[in-house]
Amino acid sequence: MAASFGSRAPHHGQRASNSSHGSSSASSAAASSSTTARSNGNASLGQNNRPKPPGSRRSVTPTSRAHSNASVDEVSGRVRVAVRLRPRNSEDLLLDADYADCVELQPELKRLKLRKNNWNSESYRFDEVFTDTASQRRVYEVVAKPVVESVLSGYNGTIMAYGQTGTGKTYTVGRLGKDDASERGIMVRALEDIISNISHASDSVEVSYLQLYMESIQDLLSPEKINIPITEDPKTGELSLPGATVVNVHGVDHFQELLQIGEANRHAANTKLNTESSRSHAILMVNVRRYVDGEDKEETNLQDRDQTDLPRSKPIPIVRKSKLLIVDLAGSERLDKSGSEGHLLEEAKFINLSLTSLGKCINALAENSAHIPFRDSKLTRLLRDSFGGSARTSLIITIGPSARHYAETTGTIMFGQRAMKIVNMTKLREEFDYESLCRKLESQVDHLTAEVERLEKLRENDKGKLERQLKECEDSFSGAETLMKRSEFLEKENDRLESEMKDILNELNRQKDQNGLMHNNISELQTHINYIQGQQEINELNMKLEKMHELHKEGAAELQLIKVECEALLHEKAKLTEDLHTMRERLLQEENHRKNIEDELIKVKKLVADNQKDQKEKQLDMKENVGKGSTPNGSNPLKETQSSQRTTIAKICEEVGLEKILALLASEDTDVQIHAVKVVANLAAEDIHQEKIVEGGGLHALLMLLQSSRNPTVLRVASGAIANLAMNELNQGLIMSKGGARLLANVASTTDDPQTQRMVAGAIANLCGNEKLHVMLKEDGGLEALLGMVRSGTNDVTAQVARGIANFAKCESRAVIQGHRKGRSLLMEDGALEWLLANNDCASTSIKRHIELALCHLAQNKDNWRDFMSSGAVNRMQRISVESSREDIRNLAMKTLKLFPTHQTDLYPTHQTDLHGV
Repeated sequence: MAASFGSRAPHHGQRASNSSHGSSSASSAAASSSTTARSNGNASLGQNNRPKPPGSRRSVTPTSRAHSNASVDEVSGRVRVAVRLRPRNSEDLLLDADYADCVELQPELKRLKLRKNNWNSESYRFDEVFTDTASQRRVYEVVAKPVVESVLSGYNGTIMAYGQTGTGKTYTVGRLGKDDASERGIMVRALEDIISNISHASDSVEVSYLQLYMESIQDLLSPEKINIPITEDPKTGELSLPGATVVNVHGVDHFQELLQIGEANRHAANTKLNTESSRSHAILMVNVRRYVDGEDKEETNLQDRDQTDLPRSKPIPIVRKSKLLIVDLAGSERLDKSGSEGHLLEEAKFINLSLTSLGKCINALAENSAHIPFRDSKLTRLLRDSFGGSARTSLIITIGPSARHYAETTGTIMFGQRAMKIVNMTKLREEFDYESLCRKLESQVDHLTAEVERLEKLRENDKGKLERQLKECEDSFSGAETLMKRSEFLEKENDRLESEMKDILNELNRQKDQNGLMHNNISELQTHINYIQGQQEINELNMKLEKMHELHKEGAAELQLIKVECEALLHEKAKLTEDLHTMRERLLQEENHRKNIEDELIKVKKLVADNQKDQKEKQLDMKENVGKGSTPNGSNPLKETQSSQRTTIAKICEEVGLEKILALLASEDTDVQIHAVKVVANLAAEDIHQEKIVEGGGLHALLMLLQSSRNPTVLRVASGAIANLAMNELNQGLIMSKGGARLLANVASTTDDPQTQRMVAGAIANLCGNEKLHVMLKEDGGLEALLGMVRSGTNDVTAQVARGIANFAKCESRAVIQGHRKGRSLLMEDGALEWLLANNDCASTSIKRHIELALCHLAQNKDNWRDFMSSGAVNRMQRISVESSREDIRNLAMKTLKLFPTHQTDLYPTHQTDLHGV
């Protein structure tokens, strides 16, 4: 039994039990009797104090009527609440082996006793109490069957299950029971009763199966339909779901197939409390349409019926339209028990939100509150007619016996107790079937009109015949002189004709009487139609009166809404005051943080100043040692100074933190930026710090300084830092992808400072050493900027330009030899060859060496030979192969010259003679 009995449970904002319930049986009886009295009296209180919901409006048809609760039962409109206890399962038997059940049932008294401990218990009374052995059939007959019978009689009805996860809601409501018919739930049994009690010829049953998942209404029969809107008829106030799938049910098997499809599409998950926990609220909507007098009778053919048998009037057919809602609520849950996290946590939040809104509405209705918050959730909007409306509602709450869930069980019981205080105004839903009546009257009028036309045509034919006969008689009398012999015969013929005329006149009189009878019937029909039109005018006046009443109610509702908005504004004002206080505290924290950064900056400046002072002292010592000729062990003082400086910078980085130093690059204080960029430039000179600088956003910050700063010191040091980072191949790609070459070219074009140009040229020269970046480097203006910086005339800048061209030519020649590249060199387009030839005789050894290397590598590309021969660069290559101070360059020049065709070198005899002369 425990295995098949449901395993789902909500956790719904449990409240402590009402202290007014005593532990003794006498106090429990008094409490339950007072509860019953309040429930019986709430019918009138609900009518007078609580505003009617829109669903309780009267029907516009003249036969629509609302039946008083006293006509059936004193409390027939009250929400009926039953409680069902789930048997212990294996987990309960294992964890609660040493504890007794916290729930004691007294089904014969319809009471439930909830024990908090051995000496404290509380007693509650319900409309029905089911033990753990109660059958599905008995639960249906007690809880659901009265509601189903009301629906068949023309009333709206609602059946809802509420309870903790794992206490059997889905088992009670939605069990299919295909293998065992005794396990069928309320949904299948209710549809079976409805289908067996309707006429399949005239009545109809339509169902829609929906789920409310994360505040979105979804169609379980057509899963592609999501976020279905809720619309409200402005006249009747009834809710509808346009777009939801509506299926006409033909039988129980057909309905079970639809239910199985819907259950397969319903959201479920595995939690600690339930292996198949429903994550949505399932709502089955059943619309029933019935004719009061049974199936429609076929009309008798009026053309074959005698005119005297025509009916004077027919009764107007009446149709009853009712709706049944069967709701299987998802259980709210406590996260510490269910272990929900991630997407399950989001689902639990929406479940708890909708159930909390439902609880608020139940509380407001139980307390006869002036405002019922139905619009706080889509679930409460759908159940607006079920609680405080015109539907007959039954609620079954399910609980478990385990003492571990005492709080959840208490909350479920209190929910049921509050729901018992709600009284609905049940109303019969029936109306005239004017469409069928109009069709019958139109058919009858058409038949009578055709009969009148037929009689009139027959009368005209007889009249014409008589006129012709009279004319013949006149012709006979006019020829009396010539036909005297036939006078006797004509007299006899005349007598005969007169007799026939009398007979025809008699026949015409009889037809005239019949025509008058038909006119009387038509007059009666016209009178009946005028009566119907008068009733319609009365209905329109009633509608206008109701509309004026609704406008009055809307005005009162708007006044209440304005009061609520005023309270909300006061609440928002208090919240803004609190936010202002929070913002002030945050500003104080930021001020303290800024002071801490300034203190750290003072430390950095002090360390840098101490470092510079130490460097100056060391430089003075080195100068003295150099003057005395005492450089110990042949060491290089400049390298030792740089090493000592970098060691000091590394210590500063460890003490302050690289992240804080990089953050200072964005400071608005120029001095802070200068000190920070110097530290970063020194750190970037070592490979171990480059990766950390790039990962910490240092490269991006340096490029932003090149773009935004106008300080020459910042531009110079930032360019040097980028040049250091550009020695790494991975960093080269990042620099180019972030537009570094374009920014460097802009700096070169806007500054005349030789040191800044040297740093920029060094950075571009490092980028030239990556063959993959050559095309991008040219497109971004890097090559043009590199060659343009020679205008400064400084040897340091010229040396970096020569080194960059040599790197570019070397990578390009390697790509040509390996077959990765073809075509004329990109350097030729920017005039690099002319510059190399013009500066080949430079006095600087470093510049001359890079120029010779660049010429040798450019000469290895056959597509550059035409430029070499036209500019005299071949003769310059021959001189390099002989006069270069470096043996490797001479060998490279001789190797390259062997690639040229021998007859092309004969084009320049003068230069060869000069070369041999040298």
